[in-house]
Amino acid sequence: MGRPPTPHARPARQNGRVTQEDARVRTPGLGVRVTDDGIVAAVLASHASAVDLCLLDPGPPGPDGAPTWAERRVPMRGPHLGVFRADVPGVRPGQRYGFRAHGTWDPAGGLRYNPAKLLVDPYARGLAGSLELRPEVYGQVVDDALHGDPYGPADPRDSTAHVPHSVVVDTRARSLVPDPAANRPGTPWSRTVVYEAHVRGLTQRMPDLPPALRGTYAGLAHPATIHHLRSLGVTALELLPVQAFASEPHLAHSGLTNYWGYNTLGFFAPHADYATAEAQAQGPAAVLAEVKAAVHALHAAGIEVLLDVVYNHTCEGGIGGPQVSWRGLDPSVYYAHDGGYPATLADFTGTGNSLDYRRTPVIAMALDSLRYWADEVGVDGFRFDLAVTLGRGPSGFDPHHPFLVALTTDPSLRHLKLVAEPWDVGPGGWQTGHFPPPMAEWNDKFRNAVRSFWLADPARAAHGLPGHRVRELATRLAGSVDLFGHTDPPLMRGPLASVNYVTAHDGFTLADLVAYEHKHNSANGEDNRDGSNDNRSWNHGIEGPLPADSVAAPILPLRRRSIRNLFAMLLLSAGTPMITAGDEMGRTQHGNNNAYCQDNETSWVSWDLSPWRADLLATVTHLLRIRREHPALRGEHFFTGRPVRPGGRPDLAWYDRDGSAFDHDRWHDADLRTLQMVRSLPAEQAGGAQEHQPEARRPPQPEDDTVMLVVNGALDQVEVVLAADRPTVWELAWDSTWESPRELRAAAISSALHTASGERTVLAPLSARVYIAR
Repeated sequence: MGRPPTPHARPARQNGRVTQEDARVRTPGLGVRVTDDGIVAAVLASHASAVDLCLLDPGPPGPDGAPTWAERRVPMRGPHLGVFRADVPGVRPGQRYGFRAHGTWDPAGGLRYNPAKLLVDPYARGLAGSLELRPEVYGQVVDDALHGDPYGPADPRDSTAHVPHSVVVDTRARSLVPDPAANRPGTPWSRTVVYEAHVRGLTQRMPDLPPALRGTYAGLAHPATIHHLRSLGVTALELLPVQAFASEPHLAHSGLTNYWGYNTLGFFAPHADYATAEAQAQGPAAVLAEVKAAVHALHAAGIEVLLDVVYNHTCEGGIGGPQVSWRGLDPSVYYAHDGGYPATLADFTGTGNSLDYRRTPVIAMALDSLRYWADEVGVDGFRFDLAVTLGRGPSGFDPHHPFLVALTTDPSLRHLKLVAEPWDVGPGGWQTGHFPPPMAEWNDKFRNAVRSFWLADPARAAHGLPGHRVRELATRLAGSVDLFGHTDPPLMRGPLASVNYVTAHDGFTLADLVAYEHKHNSANGEDNRDGSNDNRSWNHGIEGPLPADSVAAPILPLRRRSIRNLFAMLLLSAGTPMITAGDEMGRTQHGNNNAYCQDNETSWVSWDLSPWRADLLATVTHLLRIRREHPALRGEHFFTGRPVRPGGRPDLAWYDRDGSAFDHDRWHDADLRTLQMVRSLPAEQAGGAQEHQPEARRPPQPEDDTVMLVVNGALDQVEVVLAADRPTVWELAWDSTWESPRELRAAAISSALHTASGERTVLAPLSARVYIAR
């Protein structure tokens, strides 16, 4: 017998080929790996007595014409440290497979081993077929309505025909598409504009795409899609979940499907339904290739790709849910339990289960998955759904949790864009501002402050009721230092850690925020109980859409102005802005604020640009251009209120309507609804649109790049004395009363563009302006 290789020894090769033994030494991870001779398989099932690797091949059609499967079972050796392994020669890419785990059936004790259930490999790189929610896929006996005792007897029926099959994918074959990790744009946070979109919803109705590409990964990479994103000014496309997912039983019972995808079935496999029909027919390897090609094409256009990932729970639901993968392999390891008897799952996510990040295998699975999508698929970052669950230790959320430490130090991940949704529904679940650098976080306080100031407060004021003070809006405009400034040393993270948003996939669209005060979710089949009731919206007097010839049509311009005000706050605030796909074109969901199960025109982006929608698109493009050209709007550091350079302007200054600097009392004045915000950056840091031009061609620049945002949140017009700390000529760059940026030309013709500091100007009710110091 030869001496086994030491951990540092180079594995032997036979005729230069990687053998089964080589692969076992060099790739000890979980899942199925392809070698020159076959495959090496490994699966965690630490409480099982035995595990079979089941190789599936098509059999003759059944009596009803349904497909059948011939199954070859390969006993796996182990467990070693909880892992079962098998080396199987002759198995090639494209082979379907699954696992059957043997052991104790003791649901009350947390063990649910039932070898009648074919289990998905948690590390499968590809999946074929879909999950049919039938009694056969449950570990315990249930009736046709899927009801039963979760602690009852094991169900003896085989599930093979009703569950997805794992598929062997050879990820060594990199020649099919260019390496998407090789051309990452590397956009700095200071220039990042995030665009949250759904793979299907973004292009399903896009007329410039060939029908075969609509709603697909390939559709994301089509020149028409890329042209829209680039011309708008987007730098990062954040995709709702693209990891394989399944629908919940209650949706299947109602004839609906999970559209958003926050119900993960496989953390490594792309969701096949988003691939073109051609790629789906060719199999999981072609699906993966299409995803990688799309990422590479977006990179080539300078657009980063961020994935919304759901590592907090799985599609197996609560204690009585289906037995598809983790529940049948090692439920007491993968899932958090409440510690009682009979065993009950802890639910920090509102889905019935939570993955247990006190367990090393759970942390390892999440990190392995992230590395795969980063290194193999080449994505540029991740947004972590319900990220507090990922940082829960024995005593609740811990910003120094091992997963978060690993995430922010791992060589494959630490330089990517990492964004937390900083809450879950468990105890102590709201943690905005508490995640470690270099992570960024969704800032829900920004959303609430902007909605309250521009919508909820005016709605209350119209009825003589008080609103919020202006100081909360000012705090959010300035980067939310109260949330993100508490570091060691202080202020280390900077305002760009705040991902500012007014809308997201869940909640009203921007157009619906100004047209509905109440949710209209009856189509979801839950009697309008689902969805948030805290919308901070304002219908401006009448609920819902209004035809142009309505007697209430005069409120339509006010609604459109409110949309522009919200966009101005989003795109001109300190922080990282995130736009929800379609908001720039006035997309409506007809008042549905929880369209998670609406895979139809309710959710899909409409590309039919009526005149006002075209004007809105032009406005958003104009605001993003202002942001791009003026780094004073994109500062990397929190403001101090002092000059950055000797003799310079203060980096941030606040003035009231009379042009006087704010003092403590003014910040606490409940009646104050008008302010002037002046931000300044030294010219040598400004650069802006000219920074890449040859020096000889650059136009003369002032000493400072200085931008002023003037806000009037009152229901009446207000006379404002334009402020400055020194004599300044202010050039009007935008006014939210303008239906289109084309009105800038009219303002120039009427000599209304330039106003000196100390002079007076009148702001319309509920409006905002942007001025540039010249």
